Amino acid sequence: MKLVVQCSCLNEEETLGTVLEEIPKSIPGIDSIEIVIVDDGSTDKTVEVARAHGVKHFVFHPAKQGLARGFKDAVEKSLSIGADIIVHTDGDNQYPGQSIPDLIQPILDGKADMVIADRQTRTIQHFSPIKKMLQSFGTWVLNQAASTKVPDAPSGFRAYSRDAAIRLNTVTTFSYAMETLIQAGNKRLAIGSVKIVTNPKTRESRLFTSSWEHVKKSGAAITRAYLMYRPYAFFGTVGTIVLILGLIPFARYLYFYALGESVGHLQSLILGSVLLIASFIAFTLGVVADLIRINRILIEQALEHEKHVRFDK
Repeated sequence: MKLVVQCSCLNEEETLGTVLEEIPKSIPGIDSIEIVIVDDGSTDKTVEVARAHGVKHFVFHPAKQGLARGFKDAVEKSLSIGADIIVHTDGDNQYPGQSIPDLIQPILDGKADMVIADRQTRTIQHFSPIKKMLQSFGTWVLNQAASTKVPDAPSGFRAYSRDAAIRLNTVTTFSYAMETLIQAGNKRLAIGSVKIVTNPKTRESRLFTSSWEHVKKSGAAITRAYLMYRPYAFFGTVGTIVLILGLIPFARYLYFYALGESVGHLQSLILGSVLLIASFIAFTLGVVADLIRINRILIEQALEHEKHVRFDK
C-alpha cells in the first residue's frame, strides 16, 4: 500500500521545510510514503528546499497555473508512481502533517473513498466573524449541491483512494475542493470527515484578495458544477417559477374579461405570453443540459477507462 502526499507550492521556501518535516515517515498499514511537489511557477528556492528534504517527484509549471490545475497534474503524477492513497496538502503549513494518519484511516478501513479534514472553522482565531459565517454558509451550499453532510466542505486537506482519484475529473480553474466534492457526492462515493486543528496562519490566501471575491468565484464555480450534474433541478425550478408568474397576468385578464372589462388589459396578455415563452425556454434548456450531462457521463467513463490503462501497470 503506497501513500503519496502531494503539495502545491508557489514561493513557499519559508514554510515548505516545516511541511515536509511534519509528514510521517511511517504509518501502520502503509508500506511506503512518497511526496509529489507541484511547483506552480515559483521564483524562490521552493524546489531547492524540497530536494534538500529528499523529494524526488515534481510537477513543474513554468508560469502560475492555479491551485486546481496543480491539483489535477499532481493527481496524475501520483497515480503514475503507483499511489493507492493520495493526500493533498498545501505548502503554507496551514494543515498539520501529523494528522495524515488520521485522515487516511477511513480509507484504510474501507469506510470511505474520500476524506475531508474538518478544520473546525468556528475555533480558528485568525478567522474573522464574517469569514466564519461565509465558511459555514459555503459548506451548507456545497452540501446542498453535492447531497452530502460534510462539516467543512471548502477544506483543502483531503485524502483520496486510488479509485476515487481516477473517477474524479477537475475542470475548474479556481478551486478543486468544491468541484471534487460535488462530483464525489453525485457519483455516490463514500465521503468521510476527520477533525483537525490547523497550524497558525503564515500568510494571506493567494486564491483571492478578499472574502467577497471568494464568494463571487465560489458561487460561479458551484453554479457551474451544479448545472453539470443537476440541470433539471435548476432549469426545472426556474421554469416552474416563471410559469407561475406567467399565469398570473392571464388570470388577471380573465378576471376582468368575466366582468366585461377586458378592454385596456391587453398588456396582461402580452406580459403573460412573454413569461410563458421564457418558461418554455427554461424547460427546453433543462432538456438540452440533461443531454449534455448524459454525454459528460459517457465521456467520464471513457476517461476512467483511459486512466486505468495509463496507470494500472
